Amino acid sequence: MEFVFLAYPSQPELRALSFLGVSLVYTLIISGNVLIIMAIQTEARLHTPMYYFLGSLSGLEVCYTAVVVPHILANTLQSEKTITLLGCATQMIFFIGLGSADCFLLAVMAYDRYVAICHPLQYPLTMTLTLCGRLVMASVVIGLFLSIQLAAFIFSLPFCRTRTIEHFFCDVPPVMRLVCANSHIHELSVLVAATLALAIPFFFIATSYVFIVAAVLKIHSAAGRHRAFSTCSSHLSVVLLQYGCCAFMYLRPSSSYYPKQDQFISLVYTLGTPVLNPLIYTLRNSDMKGTLGRLLTRNCLSQNN
Repeated sequence: MEFVFLAYPSQPELRALSFLGVSLVYTLIISGNVLIIMAIQTEARLHTPMYYFLGSLSGLEVCYTAVVVPHILANTLQSEKTITLLGCATQMIFFIGLGSADCFLLAVMAYDRYVAICHPLQYPLTMTLTLCGRLVMASVVIGLFLSIQLAAFIFSLPFCRTRTIEHFFCDVPPVMRLVCANSHIHELSVLVAATLALAIPFFFIATSYVFIVAAVLKIHSAAGRHRAFSTCSSHLSVVLLQYGCCAFMYLRPSSSYYPKQDQFISLVYTLGTPVLNPLIYTLRNSDMKGTLGRLLTRNCLSQNN
């Protein structure tokens, strides 16, 4: 059994343009996130929990995009834009799993900021390297566990004779439209999974920031308040961008599914968010900018020599 993707352009000129555009964005995603990981590993000053989580987020972004973007690039050039049933299920498991892990990790980063600002004296004792590693692993394991459960449920349902997916890859909403069964029960199951992966971490993040804002407002120094808010603003920008797009896609009934609109939204969180995350974190962080500048300078000098 195979599925056929219908979202790709048919004209050769548009296919070539799409391939070049996606290739450029994917190159920026890989290079930006890999630079962040290298900067955090090479700079001793950045060996702190906050930057450990940032490096883990960049690693997740690289894996998350690798699940679908190379497949999108290959399909853009191929005349037969098909995927097997097993391939579709596998792609969905890793795409949803790593995307969910991204959301859980953002919640972990909010907890890290909460402890750093609200309980600064306990921070070195609470946020140990062992705990950081366990929190990152827990985010990935829980994300993949939820996605395996969801994909197993979806692909155990009977599919209609139509094998065409109006999308670029095997995402949940377009695949669910091919199911020939009682849609209300299945929609509810998908909504429960989306709530666990999106709504609960977002509620945790919002609660953390309520306590953070309350603690920051108690700081008498304007410079201290600015410094505390600046450490959280980058994270909050990424949270709003990531959760806004994902909530729009997954926390709604399939009756409000519009292929063209949803194809654009999916490209935003598949390509847009991963390429913006490194920019948001580096442009708003003086330590990261300085470290990246030194790293790029050393690489240029070594190449010249």
